[in-house]
Order: sequence, then C-alpha cells, then structure tokens
Amino acid sequence: MRIIGGKYKRRRFDVPKSFNARPTTDFAKENLFNVLQYYIDFEDATALDLFSGTGSISAELISRGCSRVIALEQRREHALFIRSIARELKEEGRLQVLQSDVFRYLQASKGGRPQFDFIFADPPYKLKEIATLPQMILSSGLLKSDGVVVVEHPGTYDFSELPHFAEHREYGSVNFSIFTLAEDEEEGEAEE
Repeated sequence: MRIIGGKYKRRRFDVPKSFNARPTTDFAKENLFNVLQYYIDFEDATALDLFSGTGSISAELISRGCSRVIALEQRREHALFIRSIARELKEEGRLQVLQSDVFRYLQASKGGRPQFDFIFADPPYKLKEIATLPQMILSSGLLKSDGVVVVEHPGTYDFSELPHFAEHREYGSVNFSIFTLAEDEEEGEAEE
C-alpha cells in the first residue's frame, strides 16, 4: 500500500498477508482525489473514514493536510495496523483510530458527535446495507454544510436518484458515488 499524494507521497506500508481487505487501488485513488480537488480543499479539513480496512484512505487524507482524520474499523488487527501507520508517520495526534461498528457509530452520532468536512465509506462489497448507506451517512448529522461524502461500491448500485447526489465515477471495477451537502440546498430544505 502506498500514499500517492501530499507530504508523504510515495511512502509504502506492507499490509499483512492475513488481512481480508480490498484496499482502493492506486489508480482509482489517484483519479478520485483528482476529482475531489474540485469539491474540497483538504488542507485543514476534518475527515471520517468509515470501514477503514488498511487505512489507505486515512493515510492519504493525512498526507494531503487534513487537520483531523478519524478512521473507523471494526476488526482489531486492522485497527492496530492503522495505528501503526499513524505512529510511523508521527501523526497520532491527527489520525485517530476507533475500533467500532460503523452502523452503531452512525446511529450514536445523533447525540452530538463532531461534524466532518469529508466522509469516505468503503464497505465490504457483500454488505447488505450498501443500498441504504449513503442515506444513513447523510442523515446522521455527521457532515458539515458544504461537506462531501464518497461511497465506494460495486457497479451494481446506482445512487443517482438519491438526494444530494453529485456524480458517479468508475475506474475499472471500482465505483464511487459522490454526494454534497451544499449550504444553499440545506437552507432551501429549511424554508419548505
């Protein structure tokens, strides 16, 4: 696994062979971040990485200047690996790893958790909740106004009819759906 941009560009980390994870490919990651630069300035942004897996996206976000990244990963060995990346980069203060269930975290967020500028979700492709995941994230209250959500998913899903959908990108077998919570959209909803 390698970081493709920012101050830690070209840094590599050896993912244990025992891991049952599907890290986002370098090709897909590079193209996604090229698109995201038009949506968000990562410098000093806050980010939440759901289903962190190997921590590839979290490390990329730290490298690109996010002031705070929370990596949420349920598997203990994966969470420990992401913590080792934070230690190696000397970024324990900016990269926080929570070993937790994503759906519990999203439900508990209604109780006043901090909000984020950017939320990334790369769930296991066999997860039955993928169809409802974007709406769960958007309704959790975790996204700041003008924030961006990216959900990585199999090509069998089409989220284009959902509220706040911005665009879909496909890179090989990797699909990303991008959602934005624009301030003017939020104000329009409040007036109705």
